[in-house]
Order: sequence, then structure tokens, then C-alpha cells
Amino acid sequence: MTSPPSPPPSTPLRPLVSRSRDEAHRAATPLELFFDLCFVVAVAQAGVQLVHAVAEGHAGDGIAHYAMVFFAIWWAWMNFTWFASAYDNDDALYRVVTFVQIAGVLVLAAGVTRAFEDDFFVMWLGYVVMRLALASQWLRAARGASGAERTMALRYAGGVALCQVGWTALLLVPDGARAWVLLVMVVAEMAVPVLAERDFSSSWHAHHIAERYGLFTIIVLGETIAAATVAVKTGVEENDALDDLLPIAAGGLLLIFAAWWVYFVVPAHRRLLSNRQAFLWGYGHYLILASAAAIGAGIEVAVEQVTGKAHLSATAAAAAVTLPSALFLLLVWALHSRYFKAGIAQQLVLPCAALGILLCTFAGRWGIFTAGCVAAAAVATGVTLTARAERGTQGG
Repeated sequence: MTSPPSPPPSTPLRPLVSRSRDEAHRAATPLELFFDLCFVVAVAQAGVQLVHAVAEGHAGDGIAHYAMVFFAIWWAWMNFTWFASAYDNDDALYRVVTFVQIAGVLVLAAGVTRAFEDDFFVMWLGYVVMRLALASQWLRAARGASGAERTMALRYAGGVALCQVGWTALLLVPDGARAWVLLVMVVAEMAVPVLAERDFSSSWHAHHIAERYGLFTIIVLGETIAAATVAVKTGVEENDALDDLLPIAAGGLLLIFAAWWVYFVVPAHRRLLSNRQAFLWGYGHYLILASAAAIGAGIEVAVEQVTGKAHLSATAAAAAVTLPSALFLLLVWALHSRYFKAGIAQQLVLPCAALGILLCTFAGRWGIFTAGCVAAAAVATGVTLTARAERGTQGG
């Protein structure tokens, strides 16, 4: 068995030309993994601020700010990911511009706390650095392209740059108008890829894209476990509340394990056959990733409620975990799991599990543990049904 061919040695500057969608052995690069890890710094900061807002009784305001901050983080990550899938040549200039984007997300992360206080300047500055660096990548791609592909690359560069001008309104308009600015700019940002690729599709690689999203999901879930572990550790050390914290820790761990299982049990790349499918799948991951990160924040809220740091009811604390957990399961089912299920029984497993997890909210302090049990039971049921279907197919 021969080993796959090695990539060509990196040279200081090579043309930035599109890669083939049929390229074999396409996998995430060390630079992409480094990029993801740096982005999770911003995800963690958003989660911390969400915990503080919910624990202090400002859940509505906290969720609204979290949704906005997470959109900025996710959108910048997603745009880089799809661009890299089509044009990454790993030369020196490409790496340097990627480092600039990483610097931008670190600036953005530094501004997350102030953004939750309605001061968006630092976060805006970091976002501008990331997005203008990406626009320069698209301009470089345009130089190496011609015809419809060049037009597409120029549309991307122009659209990204114009959107950054629009985001400046967040710094200038009165507080009451910011929600409308946010709504308009989110629509504008999401319209850029659709308009840019209306005549020519970038050559993203389906397996590479699915892997990149999967790796980022793993990193977000890992950060969720880390944040929850620190919260439980602090609760045990400061309040000696091990008996109350164990059900939260066990239930939260089961929920995170189940989230990983249901996300990776099906080959998502098989759904990425066209831009229409890819846009829906890729955009839908905003809520998948945001809810995955919010599970960890919810576990932290539940720990603070048990230890007396958060003035919430046990039901509200449980809801901080069960709501994002149920949303995660429903979205994974809607975006790709349902396309790989055979029969009504398999199709109903995740929706029914999501409903069961929501009902666990009303179990009070045992709500998170029972939700974890429901999630584990859903995984076991899915595995059993799949095994039975495979045996039936082989027997036939």
C-alpha cells in the first residue's frame, strides 16, 4: 500500500489559484487548527459574559448580546474556512495574512466584556482587522483568476469591505437603533456569499469543509467541558457542595458526550453536493455552535445557583442547560442527521429526545441529570435501531 503524495514544498509566494473539489487526501492543516484554537478564546469570553448576565438575572439582555457576539466570531471563522477550502496554497503571504486574522480575533475577544456593556469599539476594531484581511485574500485570488471566477472573487472582496463600513454604524447610532443596525448587517453579511457565487461557485472541498466544521465543534465542546469543570471545581473548593454538584456534573457530561455522538454519527459531507445545500448547512451551524457553547455556560450557571452565587430558581438554572441542549439536538437532526435515517422510528429519536430534555427543566435540581440520562438513552436507542436496520438489510 503506497502512502499519499506529499504536498509540494512551501515557497515564499505562489499564485493563489483555486484548488480542485476532487482533490484526494484533503485534510485540515496545522494552520487551520491553530486558527480554530485562537477563535475559541473569543468563544470562551462570550460564554463567561453570558454566565454573568444570566446569573445576575439579566438573561434576556445577556442572550441578545451573546447572539450578536457569537455571530461576529462564527461569521469570521466561517468565511475563512470556506475561503481556505478553495484557495489555501500555504505560502508565506497566505500564512501572514492568516496570522493577521488571528490577531483580529484576539482583539475582538478582548472587547467582548465591553460589548456586553454596549461599548462595541474594541470588538468592532478586531472584526475590521479580520474582515479586511480576508478581503485582501479575495483580491489576491482575483489576481490569479479570470472570467466568472475573477468576478466572484471581486464581489467577495467588495462585499466584505462594504459590510465593514456598515458595521461602523454600531458606534454612531443611538442605543435604541442598534438592534436594527445589527439585523440589517447580519442580512447583508449573509447575502455576500449568495450574491458573489450566483454565477460561479468557489471550489470548496466537501470532505474538507465537513472536517473543518467537525473539528471546530469538537473544540467548542471541549471548551464547554473545561469551563464546566472549572465551575464544579470552584464550587467544591469554596462551598463544599459536592453532593449537590455531582448530579450537575454527571448530567452535563452525559449531555456533552451525547452532543458529540449525534453530531458525528453520520457522514455530513455527503449532504454537501451543491451551493444551495452547503449554504443552508453552513449557515445553520451558527445555532449549532452557539448552542454547543451555551451548554457549558448553562452548566456554570447551574453550579453558581447551587452554591448561592446566582439568584435564580432551580428551574431557571436547569433551563440554562436544557434549552441549548435541546436546540443542539434538533438542529443537528434538521441539518444532516435526518437525511441518513431510515424509517419513522429512527427519525423520531432526536426530536423526541429534545422534547424530553425540555421537560426535564421542571425536575428542579435533578433537571440536568435527568436531561443527561434522556440524551444517553437517545444515543443508545439510535445505535440499537441502526444495528437492527443493518441486520435486516444483510438478512434480506
